[in-house]
Amino acid sequence: MKNQTLFSNNLNNLPPLANRMRPNSIDNFIGQKHIIGKNQIINLMLKSQKLFSMIFWGPPGSGKTTLARIITKSTKSDFYEISAVTASVKDVRKIIKIGENNSSMGNKTTLFIDEIHRFSKNQQDALLHAVEDGTLILIGATTENPSFEVISPLLSRCRVLKINPITNDNLKQLLNNSFNKDIILSKYKIEIDENNINYLINSAGGDARKMYNTLEIAFNISLDNKSEKDTITINRQTLNNALQNKLLLYDKAGEYHYDVVSAFIKSIRGSDPDASIYWLAIMLEGGEDPIFIARRLIILSSEDIGNADPQALVIATNGFQAVKSIGMPEASIVLAQVTTFLATAPKSNASYLAIKSAQQFVKTNGSQSVPLHLRNAPTKLMKEQNYGIGYKYPHSYNGFIEQEYFPDNNTKHTFYSPKNIGYEKYIKDRLTELWKKRYE
Repeated sequence: MKNQTLFSNNLNNLPPLANRMRPNSIDNFIGQKHIIGKNQIINLMLKSQKLFSMIFWGPPGSGKTTLARIITKSTKSDFYEISAVTASVKDVRKIIKIGENNSSMGNKTTLFIDEIHRFSKNQQDALLHAVEDGTLILIGATTENPSFEVISPLLSRCRVLKINPITNDNLKQLLNNSFNKDIILSKYKIEIDENNINYLINSAGGDARKMYNTLEIAFNISLDNKSEKDTITINRQTLNNALQNKLLLYDKAGEYHYDVVSAFIKSIRGSDPDASIYWLAIMLEGGEDPIFIARRLIILSSEDIGNADPQALVIATNGFQAVKSIGMPEASIVLAQVTTFLATAPKSNASYLAIKSAQQFVKTNGSQSVPLHLRNAPTKLMKEQNYGIGYKYPHSYNGFIEQEYFPDNNTKHTFYSPKNIGYEKYIKDRLTELWKKRYE
């Protein structure tokens, strides 16, 4: 038997463990009972054989791609799979053409788009007609909230199905299955105590792919020159080595990628420029798309800094444009400048909390009529209906006059609560002076 190395996935050039253990039927799928259980939406759809377009929204390694493949196989649909990272509008139109031909012969065509949130507006627009008329059944997968990342017309044509992180109990089932059923692991007697099993499961954070990849690396490290008759022992040190060596398997489509992005964002949010630069370096050395990083920095500049330093958004946006203009490797310098600026800036999530609070308020209470004094009156009829009557023009009162801007039926609410930090302290003092009753 040939010696294993850290970089070999298996003994016979087979797919990685995560792919080998991918279930091929809904009966073998573990977890997500809220959508695949008896009388749940996916189960009912498969029984009726009536496919509809949907978007799976959930964390990496939770089974989005696997579910898409199972659905298509179970409904005997012509299946196409693309990644929004690499696909173009041309690729989409080519598949739509195939879908039109299939439809004319009474056959179904399913298009699975991984990371659909990475599609541009133009790319998403190209799908609209085909999804609406049934030429394509669209199944999208995203780790981002589709309400913000998928255009409304496309979103309205799809059912959004929330995919939950895989529970530890389910991960343990998957782990035991790999020991018993995998074509490679099942050949060996693998010893791993309960504490290390729990450690491996907890380190996965609900991500089955991450658990499988860590196990596979640990197995390869432990294998050395052992034969199939020998016992393979996986201990804590081996697991730690496997977790550290995941950098060597940096995957821009998921798993360790998402861990690093999370650490990067949280380090900036925590005002640690050194840790922020460290995680930035890991992403860049791993081949991460600098545009993706720059985009995340723009989001962070508003979400975590906001008006505590209004220059944060300006610098992040300019950094994004600079990265697009010059490319790598020089773009790394721009990213480092933006990262360190954001990491050292005062932090406030008041703007983020304000819009979330307002959106929830509107969902709960609905939209109200605009008061007459706030409406424009460009026509005679509108003037006769008293549009604009009573409105006080602030510039006629030295820039401010207290008047009602909320709807008439008592919807006054404080959504924005600026913090006592950075420029936002000035904003808070000003609002307290202008709107004494609301901010007292």
